[in-house]
Amino acid sequence: MATTEGRVLAQNRKARHDFTIEDTYETGIVLTGTEIKSIRAGRVNLKDSFARVDRGEVFLHNMHISPYEQGNRYNHDPVRTRKLLMHRKQINELIGLTKEKGYTLIPLKIYIKRGRAKVLLGLAQGKKKYDKREDLKRKDAKREIERAFKDKQLGRIR
Repeated sequence: MATTEGRVLAQNRKARHDFTIEDTYETGIVLTGTEIKSIRAGRVNLKDSFARVDRGEVFLHNMHISPYEQGNRYNHDPVRTRKLLMHRKQINELIGLTKEKGYTLIPLKIYIKRGRAKVLLGLAQGKKKYDKREDLKRKDAKREIERAFKDKQLGRIR
């Protein structure tokens, strides 16, 4: 399980709703100069992005990084495929899991750690519709319990 100690620049909030996250991996990402400047400015979107293992390397698809305003002709393609940096042992593990068990790789967060851009990659399995409804019911029940407990502590009566 990877931990994020840096400044979080973007999160994929929908990922935990649509997928069950089994494990997480911290990966580096290969970027151009204008891309890292846009990321540091927080102009990145992880919605609808995913990772895939191709020929023994991991690539991130559909991550949108807005063009850098002062980049002029050196700007990048906003949704180009970007290479993720992982250890060979981790990549081999991911190859086995994604091929056999039907897992997918979803980026959960992008953050800066010790001056480098990192992506928190989640090994995920899709949720069924009834699983999503069950999670919402559980979340609502927890919220009601906390509200009742808070009201009781403050001496309010509902």
